[in-house]
Amino acid sequence: MATRTATKTTKPSGATKSNTASGARKTRAVAKAAKPAGPAPTLSPEQVAELIDVIKGVNSVELKLSVPLVSHQATIRAIGLDPVEAQPRQAFFFDTPDLALNRAGLVIRVRRTQGGTADTVIKLRPVDPATIDAELRRSASFKVEVDVMPGGFVCSASFKGVCPSKDARDVTAGTARLSSLFSKEQRAFFKAHAPANISLDALTVLGPTFVLKAKHQPKDFDRRIVVEMWLYPDGSRILEISTKALPNEAFQVAATFKNYLATMGVSLAARQETKTKAAMDFYKAKIKSDLGGVVPATS
Repeated sequence: MATRTATKTTKPSGATKSNTASGARKTRAVAKAAKPAGPAPTLSPEQVAELIDVIKGVNSVELKLSVPLVSHQATIRAIGLDPVEAQPRQAFFFDTPDLALNRAGLVIRVRRTQGGTADTVIKLRPVDPATIDAELRRSASFKVEVDVMPGGFVCSASFKGVCPSKDARDVTAGTARLSSLFSKEQRAFFKAHAPANISLDALTVLGPTFVLKAKHQPKDFDRRIVVEMWLYPDGSRILEISTKALPNEAFQVAATFKNYLATMGVSLAARQETKTKAAMDFYKAKIKSDLGGVVPATS
């Protein structure tokens, strides 16, 4: 069993000026759009010490940055991404109307992708890698990762799976059971960590959220990055740039990734927004509105 810890993600805010050369037109465009002010958030000495300890027990480290809304178009141009590279996806979350799973640190998600496939995940966060059972780690579908962003990080444990896109569509349309999309291992992981008396098949569909995802190899960075645009039903959006590293190279990759983004004129100091939290906040408000302002508590 994976044990949750009190690890928290710092919520950074503010912005900073780009130190890129003024001669690069694309860099100037991003810097002008971001209107930075203030220093970029960094991990405290205590957070760094904790992160060093945590990454000893993870499979990978994902370095993430959300880009300010006013800088979305300029950032895409600056990193040289062709928008038609992006793959369309639909992301669905599942929870109780009062988001009891979210409060318990559980995320249930199904993503439909172009080409007839879908992926599933049951994620628990935060977790302490040192407390995770060896039996869980033997599964190729089970991963422990750390997400790091300016000013904070969080460690999570995920059971991942795949299913036909049509099956996922049937579930979200209400004509099939949600539990049918998940493996026996995933269902056991859910049961071990979900609040009592909450079953997969009783959960409410939260979605879809439309996503554009592109894997991109920049000319000025030595590893692939992932660019995701999440488009929420209320018209808001989040642009996130990320790259992955092995635990033993995480700090070096973080330094080079930070330098690359700064060179491209991307602000490292903007307020960070996570994709899942933004989705949960939106659907929580929508459910409350749909129910006339009163959401029944999960018993």
